[in-house]
Amino acid sequence: MNDPAPAPDLRTLLLCTVGGSHVPIVRAIQESGADYVCFLCTGPDPNTGKAGSDAQIEGQGFCIRERPTDDKPTLPNIPSQCGLAAGRYELRRVPSDDLDAIHGLCREALADLRRRYPQARLLADYTGGTKSMSAALVLAALDSEDVELQLVTGNRVDLVRVRDGAETAAPATIEAIRLQRRMQPYLNAWTRHAYAEAEAGLRRLPTPANATLRGRLNRARDLSAAFAAWDAFDHAGAFQRLHGYAAALANDTRPLLGVLRVLTEGEPLQREAAQLLDLYRNAERRFAQGRHDDGVARLYRLLEWTAQWLLQRDCQVSTGDLPPDWVPQLPPNRDGKRQAGLYEAWRLVAEHTRGPLAAWHRDRREPMLDYLRARNASILAHGFAPVGAAAGRAFHDWLAGEFLDALLQETAPLGLRRLPPQLPADANDALLR
Repeated sequence: MNDPAPAPDLRTLLLCTVGGSHVPIVRAIQESGADYVCFLCTGPDPNTGKAGSDAQIEGQGFCIRERPTDDKPTLPNIPSQCGLAAGRYELRRVPSDDLDAIHGLCREALADLRRRYPQARLLADYTGGTKSMSAALVLAALDSEDVELQLVTGNRVDLVRVRDGAETAAPATIEAIRLQRRMQPYLNAWTRHAYAEAEAGLRRLPTPANATLRGRLNRARDLSAAFAAWDAFDHAGAFQRLHGYAAALANDTRPLLGVLRVLTEGEPLQREAAQLLDLYRNAERRFAQGRHDDGVARLYRLLEWTAQWLLQRDCQVSTGDLPPDWVPQLPPNRDGKRQAGLYEAWRLVAEHTRGPLAAWHRDRREPMLDYLRARNASILAHGFAPVGAAAGRAFHDWLAGEFLDALLQETAPLGLRRLPPQLPADANDALLR
């Protein structure tokens, strides 16, 4: 490879793949007005000894046939045809069909040109060379934000080639591809329900000038923000962001808007029942992330809150201020109120209500004690060790069975007969179509 000293007056750099025809390469150089050209070429074939495309750059005298059917070469090498003086071009050899290796060499060439000429415009033309060379240069250019991609094209006389003399260099439309490549790592965070992480990453991306692409990015940002708010129990904030995108939601995701309406606008008893079911889904997302302590903490709160909801619904009694005759064994606190914890609250549910959950507790009191002991040993409760995957899954599976069925029987009269859908885990398929 030639590596001339940097020329401070260079304005346009061109990196191009060179194949069997000189015509598109010459056209690319002429139309781009390139001050400096880096040619990516193949060397002689190691098996046959046949000349590679580097002969079109370094060949001496007449070394290029004007037309493939000519008997002998009648044209000088490409730098001579384009008036490129020594020091205004370089040659880098690449293998013909090793995509990994060519891609690495293309990235290296682009980075080196940018380092040497930081202020110049940088073009990459993928017209010539093998298919592997073209593919590698396109991939490398997509990875480099400040590289403009182009190809030489024109009217075709058949499926093989462009009509002679009709070739022209044209910019390749890659803004949408680049945007999707930038967005995808953050959209992938949805698979872990990490919506806040997705939003933060998407906010850091530059906003496109193109209105369609700008809309795509803004929609991804807003929907990530909506589900991040929902995941943090900010249902009103989620609804405010999400309802404007109803038309963008997939059919199996659109019911979430109805769930949000109940969570934000439902009657008090219905809204609280919906919050219980939503808390269960939130716990599932923590288990899916491997955050077993957080999942168990949410399921514990679901058990406690459910008992509080039942006593308030059926008896108009709050576990934070119980009538003295309900719990005479409990002394009042310093505020003069008698308060019941989770286990005592469930004893009161079994004693004072007659619904499915009261029956569930009467039959499942001992297993509940076992699972509460496991939770109390958690570092997020009263212990010093985290909840392991097995213990967390066991707690979840216990609640996901008969407790959840009984809870849905309790919420059915309020119009909540089944669990709400889980928040989406695929941004591309569920929301951004």
